[in-house]
Amino acid sequence: MPLSTLNPAGGPRQLFARSPAERVALARQQFFEEGVRPSGLVGEAVIQSWMRCTRIHANRQRVIAFDAVTPSRLHATMGRNRELLDAARQELVGMESSLAGTDCRVLLTDGHGVIVHVTQHPGTAEQPILRKTARIGVNIAESVVGTTAPGIVATTGQACTVDGAEHYFEYLRQMQCAAAPIRDVHGQLAGVLDLTVEARRFGFDAASMVALYATTIENRLMLAQSQDRLVLHFQASPALLGTPLEALAGIAPDGTVAWLNGAGARLIGGVPEAGPCDVEMLFGLDLAALLRLTRREAAQPVRLASGLGVWLQAQLQGHDGVDFGHAVAMALPEEKAEAVDTTPQQVVDASPSAHDADGTLRGHSRKLIEDTLALHGGNISHAARQLRVSRGTLYRHLKSLRERDAG
Repeated sequence: MPLSTLNPAGGPRQLFARSPAERVALARQQFFEEGVRPSGLVGEAVIQSWMRCTRIHANRQRVIAFDAVTPSRLHATMGRNRELLDAARQELVGMESSLAGTDCRVLLTDGHGVIVHVTQHPGTAEQPILRKTARIGVNIAESVVGTTAPGIVATTGQACTVDGAEHYFEYLRQMQCAAAPIRDVHGQLAGVLDLTVEARRFGFDAASMVALYATTIENRLMLAQSQDRLVLHFQASPALLGTPLEALAGIAPDGTVAWLNGAGARLIGGVPEAGPCDVEMLFGLDLAALLRLTRREAAQPVRLASGLGVWLQAQLQGHDGVDFGHAVAMALPEEKAEAVDTTPQQVVDASPSAHDADGTLRGHSRKLIEDTLALHGGNISHAARQLRVSRGTLYRHLKSLRERDAG
């Protein structure tokens, strides 16, 4: 469809409308009937969605048929998104409690637009469409239901609102929705949080509310996915730590910055795209210094490499930090590994021994342990599981071997 922002005389098209509904009606007329881009009448995200939808959905007047959700499909959907649901559970409860006096529905979809959670309170008589669409397992992606807020977010990864006739299909023109993205530690879209109401307006700032809760869920998801990471909590004000506005960073055992949440990227300026970024390049502290900060419960003032002063807390996300500490010892040069301020059980030297197995039970056990640790990249937990012993037993054995070598 050829679109133009110019009138036939070649000048800018100056059009005015008195109300939001009139502006949307005029935008639809320009776009669908005149082939003119309705810039300034509706948001660019809606215009782009309309353009995508015209290539997929020929008839804007048709009634959308929502497929029935089979038990097997539902089971598979919930299984794939268990991590997302676990991270979102607490925030969904709080959000739905706040909205209990409204007719709004809270929807959570996966990254492809399939609903994995929906508010379960009974819909009113004025919500016939929501009763059909707001079901777990239903796909509300743009390719299925046209222009909606969750559909746009699932396509673009950007938060948006869609109001009334901004929806592509006439069938959905009584809906109003606001949605925001939830990303994982890899920067991929893990889910979409959406607020939807039918036959009325929100009556509050739904976009701000959904963005706040989506950020909190995203932070929880990133922390849950960082059990083998050193996590840094930081902000310019210590009062913001522990809130949705706190900045987070995940640090890998080799001292590189594995991920930053949105607040962290804005505060630091993001991670350079050209390869892994060493933590000292951004935070002004090396890995050993940051590990020492894990022993401080309160946030500490530090100065980033940029010169910005922040308050920072460092936490080991693994089980008591053992696996991370061991991985640090494997990844760092010997002199830096020795500088890490952790307990003897948190850092163990499991590098391949220069001694051959001596034919004794002790020698055989040592080689077996070393080979198993090497197979699992030095991961104590995984090695202990394969050896069918507890981590504590493996640590004690490694400690005795070190003491024997030192003697």
